[in-house]
Amino acid sequence: MKKFFALLLVAMLALSCTAALAEKVGVSMPTKDLQRWNQDGENMENLLKEAGYEVDLQFANNDVATQLNQVQTMVDEGCDVIVIAAIEGSSLGAALDAAGAKEIPVIAYDRLLMDNANVNYYATFDNYMVGTVQGEFVRDALDLENAEGPFNVEFTAGDPGDNNAGYFFNGAMDVLKPYIESGKIVVPSGETEFEKVATPTWKTEVAQQRAEDVINSNYADGTELDAWVCSNDSTALGVTNALEANYAGSNWPIITGQDCDKQNVKNMIAGKQAMSVFKDTRTLAAQVVKMVGQILKGEEVEVNDTETYNNNVKVVPSYLCAPVFANVDNYQALLIDSGYYTEDDLK
Repeated sequence: MKKFFALLLVAMLALSCTAALAEKVGVSMPTKDLQRWNQDGENMENLLKEAGYEVDLQFANNDVATQLNQVQTMVDEGCDVIVIAAIEGSSLGAALDAAGAKEIPVIAYDRLLMDNANVNYYATFDNYMVGTVQGEFVRDALDLENAEGPFNVEFTAGDPGDNNAGYFFNGAMDVLKPYIESGKIVVPSGETEFEKVATPTWKTEVAQQRAEDVINSNYADGTELDAWVCSNDSTALGVTNALEANYAGSNWPIITGQDCDKQNVKNMIAGKQAMSVFKDTRTLAAQVVKMVGQILKGEEVEVNDTETYNNNVKVVPSYLCAPVFANVDNYQALLIDSGYYTEDDLK
């Protein structure tokens, strides 16, 4: 009996030591207000736990001070790696400095952390390509190469504090700008600069208010709108809401988006939104978990871009996942058959 209890004690001590040695990964997400961040956080937490890591997942309610405090706590509590999807890319410097002082590796998740040297890696989708896909869709849908035009087009971009927003906008604008310069595309609002069309915090309500202003000022007389290039689905939803309430034209415009949020997929099915760009958060989360493992094992971390993403202090080694075009013709295979959504999610 004594031998049994001795063996049991040894086993319990071994389990205790194993638990104590489990590496801890901090994951900081910007908000629960947007569907995609809930999915990103949940996917990463599940995969990290499956890999045997302890996980501290925090959402910052789109408040920079909250996120700064949460990341600082992750540093203070000894996380071995910290993954951050920033609300505002340049506002976490104090926490990043603290992480650097403790030699805690930091992975910027989907949004590049700016103006600080203590950013070890960046994992995202090819953000310029996202905009390119949107711009090319509008180009082809309007047949800009062959049609006489002119076509009326408006633009809605993302949050100025999100480094990705510029890549999305520029990707689309670089495709469409030649047609604006030639006069085949006309922008009745006159707003074609990022700063004019940006949407702070990507909020649907902010995009909707600006869209209502644009519609009331330029389309109230029944002027036809041919396309509205929206950088993501939350802004596309705001534009759609504004059009439904205020647009007097006879043809429904092409509306672009990104993220394949549930309501936007429903709008694609209903013919209200023409397309979205699918960024499978499962793919990005899996890549980040792989990078975390490589860091903690002292292995070479897999990246595929060492030139593009300069955060004003350094070029951050990056891994870029490929975005995928989505519309009413392929959403079933892309979103439902793959298990990303269920049929009931889109009813």
